[in-house]
Amino acid sequence: MSKGTLFDKVWDLHTVGTLPSGLTQLFIGLHLIHEVTSPQAFAMLRERDLKVLFPERTVATVDHIVPTENQARPFVDSLAEEMIQALEKSCQENNITFYNIGSGSQGIVHVIAPELGLTQPGMTIACGDSHTSSHGAFGAIAFGIGTSQVRDVLAAQTLALSKLKVRKIEVNGALNPGVYAKDVILHIIRTLGVKGGVGYAYEFAGTTFEQMNMEERMTVCNMAIEGGARCGYVNPDQVTYDYLKNRDFAPKNADWEKAVAWWESIRSEADAEYDDAIVFDAAEISPTVTWGITPGQGIGVNQKVPTPDELLEEDRFIAEEAYRYMDLFPGQPIQGTKIDVCFIGSCTNGRISDLREAAKIAKGRHVAEGVKAFVVPGSERVKKEAEAEGLDKIFQEAGFEWREPGCSMCLAMNPDKLQGRQISASSSNRNFKGRQGSSSGRTLLMSPAMVATAAIKGEVADVRELL
Repeated sequence: MSKGTLFDKVWDLHTVGTLPSGLTQLFIGLHLIHEVTSPQAFAMLRERDLKVLFPERTVATVDHIVPTENQARPFVDSLAEEMIQALEKSCQENNITFYNIGSGSQGIVHVIAPELGLTQPGMTIACGDSHTSSHGAFGAIAFGIGTSQVRDVLAAQTLALSKLKVRKIEVNGALNPGVYAKDVILHIIRTLGVKGGVGYAYEFAGTTFEQMNMEERMTVCNMAIEGGARCGYVNPDQVTYDYLKNRDFAPKNADWEKAVAWWESIRSEADAEYDDAIVFDAAEISPTVTWGITPGQGIGVNQKVPTPDELLEEDRFIAEEAYRYMDLFPGQPIQGTKIDVCFIGSCTNGRISDLREAAKIAKGRHVAEGVKAFVVPGSERVKKEAEAEGLDKIFQEAGFEWREPGCSMCLAMNPDKLQGRQISASSSNRNFKGRQGSSSGRTLLMSPAMVATAAIKGEVADVRELL
């Protein structure tokens, strides 16, 4: 088993005890909730006449179901209105901080917690959302949980979990122009597979990650779950501390110096032992596009859809299903695939640096005829910052729609949905069948800059041609 890693240290520090089942009872330092997985959990508490144990350790926002065009209340969708009302009521009854629409800090839960300084190194974090792994970018151990576990954290501030193995994923070297954090994680998942991380926490290390800013690290950790890992993290360093300093909930004054000293102490030791280790060369990573129906079915933008004989035997069945569903043929170039909808946003790529990179491509150009392209900031703060920089004008002049914050078409639990067989270039995290709102809609995952390129060209194209 691993020894001396950040994961081991944080796990041990938060262990309350070992349950008769052999599972660890783990204390959760920060619990993030939203309107989709929490109403049922609160209902379970009411049925048992239980209170939220530590309301000050729970923070709420609304993101999945919010419309991004017209956010006037009541929402047009009566179910969405019912869900937000349930969250409002539960937060009020339990004295839980709620960042609602119009608060100035509402947004996608995995965007607002870091920007508020709630997410900090050495924490255990849980949220009823798969992509809670995003917070590992700060050197936190962050888990996505189900509704019954949301109930458990509300009632007991603990989770019953099996300890994970730790795999060190090292990427070294500078990324080539046109290659972004999204390409790095798609490349890793493509190589290791969507089940490769089952039973593991991924520690992302190496000079490539050291050179990334915090938002890039969040993109990578966000999709650790897509590679099967329960969580992914990066050891905290000066980049982490510079990002956190002076944020709303970050330690202040003398407490700041104490915090940094402690954060340094929880880094993985130089002689830490890992259960597995894999090394990648950044120079070998190119702009990457998914062609199939899992995030592991990715290829370089200049490559062709793989033929069955190029795949491992266990990957051929899902590949045959993907060929049929996506209307793509083995050996077909992915470049030139026509695109109907282009979506820039999500908890993976809806932060300010993502919008800046996409705006560089959009500036002075225009969306191709017949393409619907829109940009959804990850939070109210991201939206405000982008507008202060004039990014909204760049996008609008280029023919993109500029929207209000929310999860939007990433999972389409709101009005932003694909129609019929439309095919989408998306900066989100999942390309499953029906993921973007249509049972027959198709999704190609790529970086925000690549999505912007697809919008301009009207087809999958190489961002490096427009840089």
